[in-house]
Amino acid sequence: MTTTEAPATPPDVRHRVATTGARHTVGRVLVTLARSIAIFVPVFLVATFVTFALRSLSGLSPARIQLGEEATPEAVARVEAQWGLNRPFLVQYADWLGGVLHGQLGTSWTNGADISTLIGLGLGVSLSVAFFALIIGVVAGFGLGTLAALRRTTWVDRAITGFVTVISVMPAFVVGIVLVAVFAVGLHVFPSAGYVPAAQGVGPWLAHITLPAVALSFDVVADVARQLRTSLIAAYRENYVTGAVVRGSVRGGSSSAMCCATDSARHSPPSA
Repeated sequence: MTTTEAPATPPDVRHRVATTGARHTVGRVLVTLARSIAIFVPVFLVATFVTFALRSLSGLSPARIQLGEEATPEAVARVEAQWGLNRPFLVQYADWLGGVLHGQLGTSWTNGADISTLIGLGLGVSLSVAFFALIIGVVAGFGLGTLAALRRTTWVDRAITGFVTVISVMPAFVVGIVLVAVFAVGLHVFPSAGYVPAAQGVGPWLAHITLPAVALSFDVVADVARQLRTSLIAAYRENYVTGAVVRGSVRGGSSSAMCCATDSARHSPPSA
């Protein structure tokens, strides 16, 4: 019995195939980016215009809010002139939009601080919590989804499915309140408020962002676990996995077969 080996692919052909695939990937990324920008720009303009319009139609004066109810009309008029609130509505909106395009978001009507500075101060906190929540969600979701697929149709699968269904509909602020009440106020394991930058110590930094990160990670955990379980079970039922198990190519029982299915699920395109 003779075996015919497949001819080796020339390097230039492989290079052309890789280049074509890279171009298609870049093209899809650019199309997605352009679509996102095309959606963001009109939504941003409409939302900000409506916000300005509501403030103008309400008749409320930000100057009176800062000065207090006992402020005289002369003082209120002076502050409104300083902030440019005595100008027509469309002029105010056009000036603010021009400032946004130059990176100037204006001044807070509450405390007079620069809004760009306030956003910069809170950006580190938000990014820290969001990044940690993403890590927790992916790791926990991967573990739960894989375990549910390995123990499919058992009580473990049903328990995990029920758990991720419950946490997927729980609002993050409710989860946060419960976590603070139990682990911060009750058990004193984590601080209940505040933030410590990572430069002052990784331990205190993690302690302050763990509870909000866990509260925000529930949606990610549920999505990753459900999608991974569905993909693994679908890949495990493919003919090539069944054939590999029958021929003995996949040894070690269902766990090894599921590893083979995991590799297939990772490389297969997502279903619509």
